[in-house]
Amino acid sequence: MSPQVSIIMGSTSDLPVMEKAAQFLDEMAVPFELLALSAHRTPAPVEEFARTAAERGVRVIIAGAGMAAALPGVIAAQTTLPVIGVPIKGSLLDGLDALFSILQMPPGIPVATVAVNGALNAAILAVQMLALSDPELSAKFRNYKAALAQKIEKANRELAEVHYSYKTN
Repeated sequence: MSPQVSIIMGSTSDLPVMEKAAQFLDEMAVPFELLALSAHRTPAPVEEFARTAAERGVRVIIAGAGMAAALPGVIAAQTTLPVIGVPIKGSLLDGLDALFSILQMPPGIPVATVAVNGALNAAILAVQMLALSDPELSAKFRNYKAALAQKIEKANRELAEVHYSYKTN
């Protein structure tokens, strides 16, 4: 089975953030691959990956990077697949450096960008993209969204049971 989503990170030190994407894709039964490739330290393998991803069956790429955060843009420049960038919080600037690097792509080279350390939302966005042409995945995703709503409704019911002297509801 070939991967439909590639999760790429600049270093394995990014795994604690990026594994949230892997866990969600696993939960949704979406085949994926998990790779460490650096735009600066391994530019040739990054280029090869980006040029061949579509022919290997990949349909969406999630690329996490910190600091200069070149990886998502370098991949987007060399593929027609959608790329979702995940800015990784580093020790400097709380990840804003990575966020701005990923957001500021030139016209024609878009990278969808989620919040700093937002790998879960990147995977959710990837599933939404894939679900457009996959009715079974679309149904799983609708169930996921319904479960989110039920969780909040349950929490709201539980809050109604909390009593304070001046609480009016």
